[in-house]
Amino acid sequence: MKIKRIRVFQKNLPIPEGKVTVGQATLSELDSTIVQIISNNGLIGWGETCPIGPTYAPSHALGARAAIMEMGPSLIGAPISPVLLHRKMNSLLNGHSYAKAALDIAAHDLIGKRTGMRVADLLGGATTERVPFYFFIGVGDGDEVVRSVKEAQAEGYVRIQTKIGGRPVEQDIEVIRKVGEALKKGVRWAVDGNRSLTMRDAILLSQQCSGLPFVFEQPCNTIEEIGAIRPKVQHPIYLDENGVDLNTVIQAIGSGLCDGFGMKITRIGGLKPMATFRDICEARSLPHTSDDSWGGDITGAACAHLGATVRPDLFEGCSWVNKISDESHYDPKNAIRVTDGHISLPTGPGLGLEIDEAMFGAPIAEF
Repeated sequence: MKIKRIRVFQKNLPIPEGKVTVGQATLSELDSTIVQIISNNGLIGWGETCPIGPTYAPSHALGARAAIMEMGPSLIGAPISPVLLHRKMNSLLNGHSYAKAALDIAAHDLIGKRTGMRVADLLGGATTERVPFYFFIGVGDGDEVVRSVKEAQAEGYVRIQTKIGGRPVEQDIEVIRKVGEALKKGVRWAVDGNRSLTMRDAILLSQQCSGLPFVFEQPCNTIEEIGAIRPKVQHPIYLDENGVDLNTVIQAIGSGLCDGFGMKITRIGGLKPMATFRDICEARSLPHTSDDSWGGDITGAACAHLGATVRPDLFEGCSWVNKISDESHYDPKNAIRVTDGHISLPTGPGLGLEIDEAMFGAPIAEF
């Protein structure tokens, strides 16, 4: 199979609660880029990338589309093989993994449809048909966050992530202590700084909350800062935003910098590098997520398919939104939905989606 045509779409995804605060950014809407690849035998594959604003990571929606348009003309005729496609994309453009991920996901969807296999089976085989979903709660005051924690626990979520940062650390400590009182036994808990804490505040927070059972996710901005605070904090540290590529992951694991990862499929470049990341983590018994910054059914299906292949005792769940809006459902029949804190793995070939192309309007680019 070879690429015959590439079409690029844009869709705005509103946040169901009206807004969410992540690190130092407050957002009310996300800008998603959807890619359609048509093969020379007429099959269609879908991919998506949806950066969470321009400050969360070195990625943004306009950058994703510019990168795809830079590569697009030269990808016509390229083989639809994950290895060969990545080599071709890397020969055309340095970096911009989050843009390449949309094409990678579409290629896996196409291969699954061509072979009649689900993406999870292409990636090694599903260990579960009910993929656990973790629920994240944006920065808020204590009562607001505790209310969300109680709702998430009642709805069956097995892991909860509470966001902190962008305010005096004393407020974060107060909120964390309140969450600790509300958390039920057996629910896993991550406190996510999204790079926003100073080294001083990260150390102080961990020491002041030393008796609470959470993992400390990406408290500081850089790997160097995390390396400096690691001997002084009282909690396991997970890398998230700093896990930008496989080389960085290998270096972090080799140096003992972290105890696990929050990993986003589009950040690392798509399903092919994500599967390699999964295998590296399994070799070192490091827990990790299969998540993304934001997106609709396409992103959600990709996270669920990869997540289903992770060794269960190492899997911290998948996630790509905190609550799924109707506008995020691109497939009216097989929409990705969370029930009792889990996602039922799609059963159809490829991603298992039947995308309603009309939801996206006219393409903004075509090759």
